Amino acid sequence: MSRDARWKTLLELLVERGRLDVEEAAAELEVSAATIRRDLDQLAEQQMLVRTRGGAVVHGVSYELPLRYKTARRASEKQRIAKAVADLVAPGEAVGLTGGTTTTEVARALAVRPDLASGSPALTVVTNALNIANELAVRPQFKIVVTGGVARPSSYELVGPLADGVLGQITVDVAVLGVVAFDATHGAAAHDEAEAAINRLLCERAERVIVAADSSKLGQRAFARICAAEAVDTLVTDAGADEETVGRFQDVGLEVLVV
Repeated sequence: MSRDARWKTLLELLVERGRLDVEEAAAELEVSAATIRRDLDQLAEQQMLVRTRGGAVVHGVSYELPLRYKTARRASEKQRIAKAVADLVAPGEAVGLTGGTTTTEVARALAVRPDLASGSPALTVVTNALNIANELAVRPQFKIVVTGGVARPSSYELVGPLADGVLGQITVDVAVLGVVAFDATHGAAAHDEAEAAINRLLCERAERVIVAADSSKLGQRAFARICAAEAVDTLVTDAGADEETVGRFQDVGLEVLVV
């Protein structure tokens, strides 16, 4: 296993468990404990985890993996969610896409829809995510609007007053939110307050709001609130969502699509 592959696996395990033990990680990755210690030390130097005696822990509530390390997590669920979200978008609409792995999959699902292969434009896509803009810019039938702002290297999202200025001048038919947490009581949330502020403004500029979130995000809380659950029209999630959690969202007025 290459170093990059080890690091990706270690970071994914750390996010899932919150804590890693050197000996257990060495056994799972089938490498020596010395190799794992060296990997954890190097990741700690990059401020991607906190070293402890015998292992590592995440940074806490503000902990966030760079996007490139999250793409493989729950990939099949995200692709099913993305297709269902893309099917809710009508040709010719203006669509706002926030950053994140699930919204990136939504962009890809929109790009391959046969009925969006032509048009003037087939879709207008407004995004603050550089990776999404980059993937869709090669589609001449899509009008791509990028917000501007300061790039966050962990998520490729543009944030700050420059992004605020663009979003304050437009409206969209639908905003698709990628979130790190979504709870019927506490609403949708992100790790970073600047990211949450941009997402909140995009919601305010939208006729309808869709949250695209796999079931691991539901019933969870995070540091920076984006909006109340009642501000969301539709939640699209996967079949791992339990009935009680789905019911809570329905009770506050959301349409919930389980795919």
